[in-house]
Amino acid sequence: MNFLKSLEISASGLYAQRKRMDVIASNLANIETTRTERGEPYRRKMVVMSSKPVQDFEEVLTSKAAGVKIDDIVEDDTPFIRVFDAGHPHADGQGYVLKPNVDVVVEITNMLFAKRIFEANITAIKATKQMALKALEIGR
Repeated sequence: MNFLKSLEISASGLYAQRKRMDVIASNLANIETTRTERGEPYRRKMVVMSSKPVQDFEEVLTSKAAGVKIDDIVEDDTPFIRVFDAGHPHADGQGYVLKPNVDVVVEITNMLFAKRIFEANITAIKATKQMALKALEIGR
């Protein structure tokens, strides 16, 4: 078995989930940003990931593209949230302000998923390490 390939696959998962957590943190940090450089509220971002589909486990071990890769970071095109706040400096003539399309519940849920997936990849790395150590013990 190719232990290094297993580690590479888990490491790609770690990297992808860390990047996902960075984007989620950015979304949460900008939850009240009503104006960006483009003159509109902050637009929620999402990480688009993919993996190479494989037919069997042996193909994973021989493939150069095994693991997770980040394809893109895209903006969510759902509408902004319209809130009445006549005293806000960015309020329109009717007193409404457009707020970012960031939902705290969705972001926290996504962060929990990313954390669990991150932990699963750490567990896979530890299991691979244990298998490698056992293989070395057998070879003595």
